Amino acid sequence: MNKLARLLWVISMVATHINVNAQRGKRDSLPNVLIILTDDQGYQDVSYYGTKDLRTPAIDALVQDGLRFDNFYANAPVCSPTRASLMTGRFPDRAGVPGVIRTHATDSWGFLDTSAMLLPEMLRSNGYHTALIGKWHLGLEAPNLPNDQGFHYFHGWLGDMMDDYVVKRRHGMNYMRENKTLIDPPGHATDLFTQWSVNYIHEQAENDVPFFLYLAYNAPHFPVQPPDEWLTRVREREPGISAKRVRLVALIEHLDDGIGKVIAALKETGQYDNTLILFTSDNGGLLADSANNGPWRDGKQSVYEGGLRVPTGVVWKKNIQPGSVTDYRAMTMDIFATLADLIGTSPIAGADGVSFLPLLTHKKMADDKNRLFYFVRREGGTRYGGLTIQAVQRGGWKLLQNSPFSRQELYDLNADPYETKNLIEEYPEKYKELNGLLMNQIQQGGTVPWQPTKTK
Repeated sequence: MNKLARLLWVISMVATHINVNAQRGKRDSLPNVLIILTDDQGYQDVSYYGTKDLRTPAIDALVQDGLRFDNFYANAPVCSPTRASLMTGRFPDRAGVPGVIRTHATDSWGFLDTSAMLLPEMLRSNGYHTALIGKWHLGLEAPNLPNDQGFHYFHGWLGDMMDDYVVKRRHGMNYMRENKTLIDPPGHATDLFTQWSVNYIHEQAENDVPFFLYLAYNAPHFPVQPPDEWLTRVREREPGISAKRVRLVALIEHLDDGIGKVIAALKETGQYDNTLILFTSDNGGLLADSANNGPWRDGKQSVYEGGLRVPTGVVWKKNIQPGSVTDYRAMTMDIFATLADLIGTSPIAGADGVSFLPLLTHKKMADDKNRLFYFVRREGGTRYGGLTIQAVQRGGWKLLQNSPFSRQELYDLNADPYETKNLIEEYPEKYKELNGLLMNQIQQGGTVPWQPTKTK
């Protein structure tokens, strides 16, 4: 080996040693991160709010062991846009996903912006091992597959809903993958995602770097298909429950049991105390399936409060006092900003979210009263015609348009949180103010294409 080669070898060994020690330092100084995202779980479809016909002991225990958010909003009233906001820290249309991404191009209303920094990319570049187990729903092909977008490991479902939780197909197509390999495992999807997460947690206990696990269940999204034993259990316990409600309750309780197994794996491997756990839903519950959104108006697909408010809790044993509760208003995209703040990275260009890390570390949190909240959904069919519904909220006032073909509505949420009295005629100046804010958001969203570029 000549002198130059030896020098290069020594430099490479030193660099490797520094990098390994740095990664071990990450393990010691930074928590693991587990995000549990459920699909269409209503605001009050958790028993910690006193819901009588449903039992969610695992979710309840999580919330009781950390911080409960009573005013947490999904970024949109449907799946893909909220997931895009979680991954990018942006409003959905500024992430290129104002609507649901679907199999057929004629009914697909989003394309994830390939220029955006995604959450797994950010955490990966700061020493985390990154994994997605469960539902992706942000692209069915390159360059928007999970492994293209920062995940070291993907084990789950690329598409939107499953037509059957056991057969696991959509339009006859199999979207189940391990990384980029087509797989067809037997069993109920909820059980598979739970077991794969438990396996991953046990594997990561042996690693020297922190992990980021994004566990995205399909449940309780329709088709409401609980395992028979769970359905029987709820029917016997709740004799007066409706035929629709019993199925949804059983599916949620089965989901909750899976979450309990994942949390148990963290405890068994000694990782629970050093894991930041965030539990939330991607939008409100679907009323057609008898979801319980509490006192809030309407549900999934709607920009009234019932379509946007979601059950949410955060656990971080080393920092959060058990049994804590906050009325601070936050959004899904704020999780990105919070984790960026946690790892001490520079502000991400183009991100819209606000870090709520101060809430988790007993520091002063900025006032949320004048913060602008914006919600959007683009959709097809005769009900939407490829157009959008949207809402803005600031200072307790909310302006919304819940159909592209209906008039706008104005509500004072401070006095009327359940949106019963439209004040648009009584407060023309407030209407003008909020409409200006809404138009500005729509203009910003218009700078990002939401369809893939067609190549000839």
